Amino acid sequence: MHPELAADLDQLPALLEQTRERAVGFLAGLSEGPVVPPLGEPPVPVGLGAAGGGLRAALAEFGERWQPRLSASAGPRYFGFVTGGATPAALAGDWLTATADQNSNSSLDPAGQDLERETVGWLRELFGLSDAHSGTFVSGATMSNTVGLAVGREWLGERLGVDVAEAGVGALGRVRVLSGSAHSSVAKGLSVLGLGRSALTAVGTLPDREAVDPAALERALAEAGGPCIVVANAGTVNTVDFDDLRAIADLRDRYGFWLHVDAAFGAFAALSPEHAELVAGLDRADSVCVDLHKWLNVPYDSAVQFTRRRDLQTKVFQNSAAYLGPLGEHPDLVHLTPENSHRLRALAAWFTLRAYGRDGHREIVERCVTGARALGAAVAATDGLRLLAPVRLNVVCFTLAADPTPERLAALATELSGDAFLTPTRYAGLPALRAAFSNWRTTEADVRRTADALAAAVRKL
Repeated sequence: MHPELAADLDQLPALLEQTRERAVGFLAGLSEGPVVPPLGEPPVPVGLGAAGGGLRAALAEFGERWQPRLSASAGPRYFGFVTGGATPAALAGDWLTATADQNSNSSLDPAGQDLERETVGWLRELFGLSDAHSGTFVSGATMSNTVGLAVGREWLGERLGVDVAEAGVGALGRVRVLSGSAHSSVAKGLSVLGLGRSALTAVGTLPDREAVDPAALERALAEAGGPCIVVANAGTVNTVDFDDLRAIADLRDRYGFWLHVDAAFGAFAALSPEHAELVAGLDRADSVCVDLHKWLNVPYDSAVQFTRRRDLQTKVFQNSAAYLGPLGEHPDLVHLTPENSHRLRALAAWFTLRAYGRDGHREIVERCVTGARALGAAVAATDGLRLLAPVRLNVVCFTLAADPTPERLAALATELSGDAFLTPTRYAGLPALRAAFSNWRTTEADVRRTADALAAAVRKL
């Protein structure tokens, strides 16, 4: 064994304790340090070299060169990208995931995938899905949407009498994918799947909304002239708008299309009795995307995909090799996603669900919604700011009341970045900023601090 490896193995308990101390110190500074450190030139790259120095030296160099540049994305005022943090239980689960380092793809070594199946069952219950839906962990919403669209692509082949997994997408001819306000990951997934970004057709939305107009969708379906895919939204990025899932499912029963629902973070509305109606009809979808490193507050990267047609899913993703298990009644995870390598992502989710249950995660959702409403009210009351849409759930979308150029909004966000992090967008033809609430640490005090910092930043423009 290499001498530095041998030395680190011998000193592993002390080195892990040193790592723990560094982690605790980092977490302790989330609330008080700048949310995003001032931008500057990255550290000058250093060569690898032949000699290492061991874990202790690596920890010291990381602390000096890289840790000071890390954002407080795990903290309570990082409102960009719909970013959750990691609950204490999820953090423990993620540490143990790396410790156990399981290959969770095979029934030859089944504990990892058995634990995942149990966790998926809990998530299915959490989101109000029936056991007709099966699910698998993937890396994020982009992969979840892509898997759902891939199964939908195979369904199109089934309807047209071709085997797309074997013959390729050329056998399908032109494919139409209809959506009101599709997330950018949908177009990316269509590109990856060979269907092409141009397959996506934007359907008219309701007035002053991001939700699709069911009448416009019905007209588009009538014009499609054959089977197609519809991507419905359960929580749009800018304003967390929800399509009428029941109305769309009724159209599916009449026109026959694959219904994929992008519920990346909107699915969590199901946890709140006040907002559960927003996702009514979700169970009727053919495939569903839910991102877990958002509102479930598990570490990056983690999401889950659900579908009613696991048989078609295995047609797309089955992996034939002598060392892999057969498909069987419960296919190994290697047969269900593009990834042959499957980290035990489910363990962090298992820990946080077991530790806090439905009630604990409902409280996180409802506290985030309360915080978003409070910030929305503060924005509406602040001279120089303009709220662009009602705060429907957990995102506040706003702009400058006068001269809302991208440059002025970028200056506003930069001025604010020590206290809170917001990301730019465009809504209703206007450059805008959005604050997304999904972190379990966010409190009323964080909302007040953000509102005060926003008001002060506007005055400086």
